[in-house]
Amino acid sequence: MDDQLTPRWLAWARQIQALSQSGLAYTQNPYDIQRYQQLMEIAAEIMQDHTAQATAELLASFVSQVGYATPKVDVRGAVVQEGKILLVQESRDQRWCMPGGWADVGELPSTSVEREVLEESGFQVRARKVVGVFDANRSGGPLSFFHAYKIVFLCDLLGGTAQPSDETTAVDFFSFDDLPPLSSPRTDERHLAEVLAHLHDAERSAAFD
Repeated sequence: MDDQLTPRWLAWARQIQALSQSGLAYTQNPYDIQRYQQLMEIAAEIMQDHTAQATAELLASFVSQVGYATPKVDVRGAVVQEGKILLVQESRDQRWCMPGGWADVGELPSTSVEREVLEESGFQVRARKVVGVFDANRSGGPLSFFHAYKIVFLCDLLGGTAQPSDETTAVDFFSFDDLPPLSSPRTDERHLAEVLAHLHDAERSAAFD
């Protein structure tokens, strides 16, 4: 996807934060520690100037990221029944997406997506196939600060009943040609088109950015 989709101020803030995080992970020189901390503050100030978040809140989030800076991993479960795909309504923006979220440390990716689908929708599933691995920060929709990769799994429905969670307000199945408003940072048309392509071609290879 085109890097021009990312505003330059956001790209700069991300890079400064990542450099300072990685620097703090390896340096023991007190002067370098101070310099990296100052860079972290600059990244927070850049974000504050372009968002509604307070510098202190942003800085606290940045400082909580430790170790070498790497992308986060978001997992999504594509669950299809009778030609319709399972979507959940996000409480944050009242828009719809495939159930999923951040993978947990220590979990297999497949276990993470199965857990997320159960927690957000009430349905028990088994991950069967990787549909694609996508760069979550190049979707063209609203961009979060931390860089992330999105893994979409095709999942088999095992049981359960529709049950919203603390993070979701509704659960339903939708036809691919009659979708509700999508929560694009979480699920967009490209992700769903790839799911549909895999349903039509069982031998299709996983997509990737």
